[in-house]
Amino acid sequence: MARIGIVSDTHIPKVASSLPRELLDALEGMDLILHAGDLIEVSVIDELRSLAPVAAVSGNMDRPEVKSILPKKRVLEVEGKLIGLTHGWGPPIGIERRVVSKFPDVDVVVFGHTHKALVERRKGALLVNPGTPNDRRFSKHLSYAVLTIEDGELKPEIILLD
Repeated sequence: MARIGIVSDTHIPKVASSLPRELLDALEGMDLILHAGDLIEVSVIDELRSLAPVAAVSGNMDRPEVKSILPKKRVLEVEGKLIGLTHGWGPPIGIERRVVSKFPDVDVVVFGHTHKALVERRKGALLVNPGTPNDRRFSKHLSYAVLTIEDGELKPEIILLD
């Protein structure tokens, strides 16, 4: 069994000086933390790494030093499941189609960009957008996601922080 904490669009320090305490407490001890981009600063990865192993990608708002060390997309294997990780791009309408098209052979596609939490199936893949834990610009709710992989089953959950 694996428990994966998923965050995106943290925008540190533009919208907050640090990640919410409730989020940090929840992510501590996860088997893996995925960050789907728009960290802004590398310090976000360091903070998350103090809680659990981290895999991350860069987003459109990330500073050059973040973009220089993080890829735009990656594929990870966890408990025999392939997870595609990307930030996403372009307008919110059609983003699900665009991100799925970049990962034709994965079980899960994790993305961000819209700031709106989403769990749905599309073209045989589970899509998970954790929303944002601290930036209300495009979302009414602050959130993150937890993906549990147990006995080959994918169990996604959106957790609201507000």
